[in-house]
Amino acid sequence: MRLCPIRDTVSTSHTLSQDDLFYFQLLMNTVSTRLATLEDVPAVAFLFDAYRQFYEQTPNLNLATTFIQDRIQKNESVLIVAESEDRHILGFCQLYPTFCSVEAAPIYSLYDLFVRPEARSAGVGRMLLLAAEQQAIQKGFARMDLTTAKTNLSAQSLYESLGWVRDEIFYAYNKTVAS
Repeated sequence: MRLCPIRDTVSTSHTLSQDDLFYFQLLMNTVSTRLATLEDVPAVAFLFDAYRQFYEQTPNLNLATTFIQDRIQKNESVLIVAESEDRHILGFCQLYPTFCSVEAAPIYSLYDLFVRPEARSAGVGRMLLLAAEQQAIQKGFARMDLTTAKTNLSAQSLYESLGWVRDEIFYAYNKTVAS
């Protein structure tokens, strides 16, 4: 059952040169994941704004900053960042805790996943997904849900390689409501 769509941008049509591939393989030895803190808000907000622009939203760094800061301050989501050894944030994923009534258990909705274009195809998205899985296990959550575009075959391949199973039973619906 899918509660919210993921807006992932892990896939890319960019092809790395041999030099880029070597650099990123070297880089991956120094990339780590961790939970974001308020100190990370400016860097994560910048990436979140780029993520929103990918989905044809108007650039708005102030909105992105407020949104990310509120999620962290109000403890409404779990933000995991991937950062290089020199503390540059390369990507993030955002998990929203919710519940599965059928399983009578807490679950995560993995809603946002974004990797800087220059760090794509280097395993950063995989690292973030594995860190999200570890977070769910540590917190005793029953599962994680996500949705992705039907055309995003690269992301689907990544998810399936990590044990995610495509839902063939349920359709996902949404409805915009006036505020």
